[in-house]
Amino acid sequence: MKKLISRVIVVVLVVSSFTGCSKKNEEKSAPDITYTNQAPTQAINSSEYQYGVKEEQFNFDSGTSDMTCDITEESYVPPVEYNNTEEYRSIVENGYQTVKNNPLSTFSIDVDTASYSNVRRMLTDGYYFDKDAVRLEEMINYFSYDYQEPSDGEPFSINTELADCPWNKDSKLLLIGLKGQTVEMPKMPASNLVFLIDVSGSMMDYDKLPLVQQAFGLLTEKLTEKDRVSIVTYASGDAVVLEGANGIQKDKIMNAINNLYASGSTAGSAGIQTAYEIAEKYFIPNGNNRVILATDGDLNVGITSESGLEQLITEKKESGVYLSVLGFGTQNIKDNKMEILADKGNGNYSYIDSIREAKKVLVDEMGATLVTIAEDVKLQLEFNPKAVREYRLVGYENRVLNAEDFEDDTKDAGEIGSGHTVTALYEVVLNDSKKSVPALKYQPEKEEEVESNQNADELLTISIRYKKPGQDSSKLLSKVVLVESLRHRMPKNMNFASAVAEFGMLLRDSEYKGTASYDGILEQLRNSDIEGDVYREEFVELVKLARDRSCGLYE
Repeated sequence: MKKLISRVIVVVLVVSSFTGCSKKNEEKSAPDITYTNQAPTQAINSSEYQYGVKEEQFNFDSGTSDMTCDITEESYVPPVEYNNTEEYRSIVENGYQTVKNNPLSTFSIDVDTASYSNVRRMLTDGYYFDKDAVRLEEMINYFSYDYQEPSDGEPFSINTELADCPWNKDSKLLLIGLKGQTVEMPKMPASNLVFLIDVSGSMMDYDKLPLVQQAFGLLTEKLTEKDRVSIVTYASGDAVVLEGANGIQKDKIMNAINNLYASGSTAGSAGIQTAYEIAEKYFIPNGNNRVILATDGDLNVGITSESGLEQLITEKKESGVYLSVLGFGTQNIKDNKMEILADKGNGNYSYIDSIREAKKVLVDEMGATLVTIAEDVKLQLEFNPKAVREYRLVGYENRVLNAEDFEDDTKDAGEIGSGHTVTALYEVVLNDSKKSVPALKYQPEKEEEVESNQNADELLTISIRYKKPGQDSSKLLSKVVLVESLRHRMPKNMNFASAVAEFGMLLRDSEYKGTASYDGILEQLRNSDIEGDVYREEFVELVKLARDRSCGLYE
């Protein structure tokens, strides 16, 4: 309770630091939240927004615009310092590559969404922000898109859109969208799940273990007779709390979850090893065998380094057991470690900041979270030098692969779950662009004329390799993008995805943000499918919040 009160005081002080801004947000009442055992128990099916946006009807024009900042020395109240030990991997943004020197661009897909919900938490808390928490691909992929369903027995479809880039007049924007095959609930394979729960002292806060208990309660309600559940906890040591319970034994499972309490240090690697052992013991052939780790990532006993954890999980995944990671809490989350665990464990990484986010991840998107339909999915784009001069991959910095990795089936890559959509954006500079490039001393000023016009109408070729779950050899899909596919009116999927990318670049203060602005994003979103989608409506409010606080919050 003391911590809750202190956080309220911090937020009040930070809000007061913006009283010098020339315009104010309209006051909006926050959703009513009651606290039982320090855990938020907001109604799951509430139509209210999660972060103080409680309106009878979605209002695109609410908030301020064209804001100027006139904070004075007298009115400025500095942010309150507090003990923050959150950890993020440093991001070095992808730059432009010339097609002449680098005709191939290769990367692994990423279906993690933790960055978006974590950034949302930082913005709404209002007193701490880390630019390295902004991973553009996870921001974009938090949302689903209206892509064509897969056909011809393939596990996913390949969709492309090409239009003018909204933040760079010298570039075009290419969207690549994959849509995974949807496995209906009755046809889902049996699940052998191990809930691996961090019960160390750092998990005591109301937004950690109490929220973990509610989250797993939501998932438990969806289990059936064909499913099996075990529970392993770790603190100073590890313990098996429940072993091989039937999915219909809901009272037994929930009693085990609700009786957990937090104390002690954090022997995470010991808990991971025990969880895998239990998962292997109850292994279901052709089923969904998965460890779901719930933690703040603060491992301080046993294997604790990123490299050590990577090696441990790389070895364990050979058992055929997947690892998904749910991050919780504030101030000391170790995002770098949780991302590594999920990436190397053939799973996904989500950040849970509320009961509504838990419902989104574990109930609404249960198939995408738990059922893998394609493994080690890698993309390779070959750009046609007759049409393209330069390109830049937006995001995916920690997923970039060497060109030779594409055909190497031993190289790890990302997985696609049931119904997942995966989106990637490229900035593409065409040969007719007026964008200037540095002069080269040892290269001719003009490319030699190509003797043949063969393939001159092709912009690029997309090649995708993937494995069916449990198989060692990959399959190849490909698609050609034609120059004539360029549209000067941005298609609807790209319209929204590019707005999210712009938002992330502004938050990161990216050197590639060009003419991006918060007001420009809001204007662009008027042409997107927003109303009726609570997550997209919430995104609009988040853009307004970032805009209205940008006059001092991140300095």
